[in-house]
Amino acid sequence: MPEVIFPGPEGRLEGRYHPQKDRDAPIAIVLHPHPQFGGTMNNRVVYNLHYAFYKMGFTVLRFNFRGVGRSQGEYDQGVGELSDAASALDYLQSMNNNSKHCWVAGFSFGAWIGMQLLMRRPEITGFISISPPANMYDFSFLAPCPASGLIMNGSADRVAPPQDTVNLVNKLHEQKGITVTHNTMEGAGHFFEDPHMDPMIDTVTDYVRQRLTETTR
Repeated sequence: MPEVIFPGPEGRLEGRYHPQKDRDAPIAIVLHPHPQFGGTMNNRVVYNLHYAFYKMGFTVLRFNFRGVGRSQGEYDQGVGELSDAASALDYLQSMNNNSKHCWVAGFSFGAWIGMQLLMRRPEITGFISISPPANMYDFSFLAPCPASGLIMNGSADRVAPPQDTVNLVNKLHEQKGITVTHNTMEGAGHFFEDPHMDPMIDTVTDYVRQRLTETTR
């Protein structure tokens, strides 16, 4: 797993980059949970999402937001972190300019950042949002949501209550032309602790594989 250092808005950013041999491979970026609550690119959900995308044939990048690990800068309330994510996507695209599919996956705080990135970057064709903290952050910027994707949460999530996720999904369902798929995993908490991790990753994999066989957004 090659370590990479690439330029971000506040200095260097540290990542892990996993390329495919196929130069036309789809690309995916994976975003980690809240930097001030121990979130890093080596979080178990992030790590497992990274490898799930790689096993599906994606070239994948995950990275540490500013101020985490060896990434320079300091926490910036999500504003700077969105810029970091945009820089990471720029870096990923610069090495894979033949890619026809571009996905963003995020967990918790990373899901919030990922959905904002989706709004800014029309080339993103799909998204995965795991445990989006709809109780803590305003997701109303998703108007309209530009691409179809999967939102997953656990029924026993005490960090981001399931009802807030349901309310978010209901708002997104009202939009035409895209499909937001929602899956609530019975008994799972915010972090999809075992035995819920593998079924969660299987659900994501099934969803992405199905989308890749379709040509629609």
